[in-house]
Amino acid sequence: MNLSPPDSTDNQQPDWAALASEIKSWARELGFADVGITRLDLADQQPALSTWLNNHYHGDMEYMARNVAMRTQPGLLHPGSVTAIVVRLDYLPPHAGFADALREGERAYISRYAGGRDYHKLMRNRLKQLGNRIRLQVQDYDGRPFVDSAPILERPLANQAGLGWVGKHSLLLSQEAGSWFFIGELLTNLPLPEDVPHQGDCGNCKACMTLCPTAAIVEPYVVDAKRCISYLTIESDAAIPEPLRPALGNRIYGCDDCQLACPYNRDAPLTREPDFHTRGPLTQPELLTLWHWSESEFLSATEGSPIRRIGYRRWQRNLAVALGNAPTSTAIIEALTQGLGQVDAMVDEHIRWAIARQQQRLGQLSKQQQRLIRVVEKGLPRDA
Repeated sequence: MNLSPPDSTDNQQPDWAALASEIKSWARELGFADVGITRLDLADQQPALSTWLNNHYHGDMEYMARNVAMRTQPGLLHPGSVTAIVVRLDYLPPHAGFADALREGERAYISRYAGGRDYHKLMRNRLKQLGNRIRLQVQDYDGRPFVDSAPILERPLANQAGLGWVGKHSLLLSQEAGSWFFIGELLTNLPLPEDVPHQGDCGNCKACMTLCPTAAIVEPYVVDAKRCISYLTIESDAAIPEPLRPALGNRIYGCDDCQLACPYNRDAPLTREPDFHTRGPLTQPELLTLWHWSESEFLSATEGSPIRRIGYRRWQRNLAVALGNAPTSTAIIEALTQGLGQVDAMVDEHIRWAIARQQQRLGQLSKQQQRLIRVVEKGLPRDA
């Protein structure tokens, strides 16, 4: 690898085009599948962002309404920055088993980005390594990496950098890679030449809008987070609205339906990162197996995983809904009943809903199960 400084003298600027080419080569050596460079100006996104916020499509994600100026002026995040190096890292694991997981209601569906290692630290560390290589070339280099960790409109920025276009589901789409990838940025003070923004579009296709289980894509390119399964199962700490619960099916962490519907994802590449492969305990797991995990077992099984950040409370809430939607089973009703009083009132409400939903298909609870519910709700010993 050539680490000599780009052609320059005391009276000349570095050869920025040559440096940009080397940066892209280094980024690919670090495992990034694509890389582009763009300016730090997203002013054209301001009207759409304001409308989205005014419609309260961000739900309880109040942080989205803060630092709005930074979202359209990323340079404010790191003063002195003038360009962004934007990278793509593919995450689609082998043997994803989408159809099997969604077809078998007794098993849990977990968004395929979350079955392996948390991508935030991995990508940030590699962006830091990229910055260190740049520093060897340009002594005055200054930069800062970001991976879904700051108020940056990442997808429009990636579009400007030529990595793809924003699809009607609001995700970034690449013609050769679909949307199964993460995005990261390295803000720099280097006046690197900018890449041409991607001009692709979805044409007349509305597959993602048609197949969204909760109709969360309210119009092309606009998602109402309050209806989105990923928001409901990950971001929201509140009760899941009852009318939406049946549509969640067995999805306990996130949702990939809009991506599965997209024709550009039919031939998307698999990840080259073993860390993104789905872990054993999270590979097509049975709902009842996950339901019986204690909090310590949950924390152990999800260590280093993005799933861990939702905590045990939301995990049990989501599982309760999925169990309510699962095929009729006396074992499920018994397990749900045993779960009453184990976490908190919010989870208990979801458990009671799930039991009632199972009852609708199975018939009335046995007298023993009814008695157990009354005992647990009264806080009496189970053997009373």
